[in-house]
Amino acid sequence: MLFVKNIGLAAALLLFSGFTYAQGMAGVLTGGATALDPITLSSGMPLADKPYELESGKYYKIDIVCDGSAELAISGAEFFRNVWVDEVVINDIEVRPLGVDSLEFDDEGTATIKFVAIRPGTYEVRIPGSTGDTQKATFTIK
Repeated sequence: MLFVKNIGLAAALLLFSGFTYAQGMAGVLTGGATALDPITLSSGMPLADKPYELESGKYYKIDIVCDGSAELAISGAEFFRNVWVDEVVINDIEVRPLGVDSLEFDDEGTATIKFVAIRPGTYEVRIPGSTGDTQKATFTIK
């Protein structure tokens, strides 16, 4: 009887390991983040050239680059609540936050955000107080 149980366990392990392999690994387990085009903070310039198309469960990284032409921020609480932020890197300092609402640049610099897209939907990050379409970046998670 013990032999039959062990055979059943071995068969189940083989079955499920094949399923996992066929599905592929997701998120941070893939080893590297997919780099997205940067968001550029510059006085009077658009944030992004086109909307971002993301896939739920995938690991991404995006640079937010400020040229220092003005003190600028980027805000997107709804976007940040629907992704898992792995880390924010600023000047080689890695921050692993529990949540992000916005980033503000007082001078030129780059912040790199690594994240896993989670909840499908369309979300925006924008310069606070702005209303123009060029002052936002749109992310669609499928």
